[in-house]
Amino acid sequence: MAQVLEFKLPDLGEGLTEAEIVRWLVSVGDVVAVDQPVVEVETAKAMVEVPCPYGGVVTARYGEEGTELPVGAPLLTVAVGASEPADAPTAAVAPQAAAQAPAAAPAPAPTSASASDETSGNVLVGYGTGASAARRRRVRRAPMSASAAAPAPAREPVNGAAGAVPVVSPLVRRLAREHGLDLRELAGSGRDGLILRCDVEQAIRQGAAQAPPAAPAPAPAPAPATTQTPSPAPAAVQATPSGRPGVTRVPLRGVRGAVADKLTRSRHEIPDATCWVDADATELLAARTAMNAAGGTKISLIALFARICTAALARHPELNSTVDLAAREIVRLPEVHLGFAAQTDRGLVVPVVRDAHARSAESLSAEFARLTEAGRAGTLTPGDLTGGTFTLNNYGVFGVDGSTPIINHPEAAMLGIGRIVPKPWVYEGELAVRQVVQLSLTFDHRVCDGGTAGGFLRYVADCVEQPAVLLRAL
Repeated sequence: MAQVLEFKLPDLGEGLTEAEIVRWLVSVGDVVAVDQPVVEVETAKAMVEVPCPYGGVVTARYGEEGTELPVGAPLLTVAVGASEPADAPTAAVAPQAAAQAPAAAPAPAPTSASASDETSGNVLVGYGTGASAARRRRVRRAPMSASAAAPAPAREPVNGAAGAVPVVSPLVRRLAREHGLDLRELAGSGRDGLILRCDVEQAIRQGAAQAPPAAPAPAPAPAPATTQTPSPAPAAVQATPSGRPGVTRVPLRGVRGAVADKLTRSRHEIPDATCWVDADATELLAARTAMNAAGGTKISLIALFARICTAALARHPELNSTVDLAAREIVRLPEVHLGFAAQTDRGLVVPVVRDAHARSAESLSAEFARLTEAGRAGTLTPGDLTGGTFTLNNYGVFGVDGSTPIINHPEAAMLGIGRIVPKPWVYEGELAVRQVVQLSLTFDHRVCDGGTAGGFLRYVADCVEQPAVLLRAL
């Protein structure tokens, strides 16, 4: 007899307390294997496929795509021991039939031997591993009411017979739903046909221009509100209670909410200060050109700055630390896990290069490229985005010269890199046109004073101007 087990949203690590359902990968009645991904969720840090630790037949799903669930909330129920879909309700019958199906009634708690045959041996936070974890799991009854469950009708297909719609962001899905767009009819401009927000916004503009009277709207609204909007409303926005035209409220959720919380905490807790210096990067660019001309792995500019930073942190370890407020201690860290700010369609993320101090320029280049590509594809894991000890912020890619970075809490410092542009510069006693970059360092004044921060920044600038200085650090 099948035993119905309830799979709850697991703790995805790093203090995450909730996740948003992006896409269901299974339906009610499907047979799932142990560790098979069953749902794709988006946390404040990454898009994650959640594997089910049980093998059997899916009897119910909880939550619609686009809804948020807290950690510990039910995701689905699985009839363990049922090998055929007929043992469980079909997708068309859903939870009402589950309440009437005698096969879904729970049996006595499984023994460790039988449960271990149908449960995961991999670590899933909150579920443990192996047979010992199976003994701790409780058997649940199948859902008894329609409100418990299953697949929601009238949503755009994302994994149906026509194939998966190439959309990563739930915000893009919401924007399409709000304007009545069928994502299957759009051609994505992203990598591998990925549908981006700009694609949906363009389709909305084209639809408004071609057929203004028929433009779909979720609720009646004055005509000027749809014809005079300078740009499409962001996803998941709500009009203000006063109903004033043109005013919208954007919920601080997902990545935007996580960024807001972290930056606010940084400003509240860290007494930061910033110093900056202009540096002649002509020799650094020439060195990179020579290295790449020699063949092999192409060296990126950010990798060279990373190599310089790790050498500077070895000389000034105060900046590779964190502050333990409870113990009133400065904790200096032996390894450098280097974060770097990256702008993606999901917002600002900070992937982390592990053990950057032990990597060569080639290894750093490869890891930066891998993490950047994963960020664009939305496949960064929580582990890729946490644990940094120092951060690089290359805002020069936005065409700006300088900035005052906000420290990525709980780190102690961040180095900002402006654009490299030709400027007049006194070189060897004569005025010349050189490639100049502005470097700015924001640091936690609790871990060091201005002398240490200035020494760090001056060493970085010296390495930029004379790359041979790095040889003394090797």
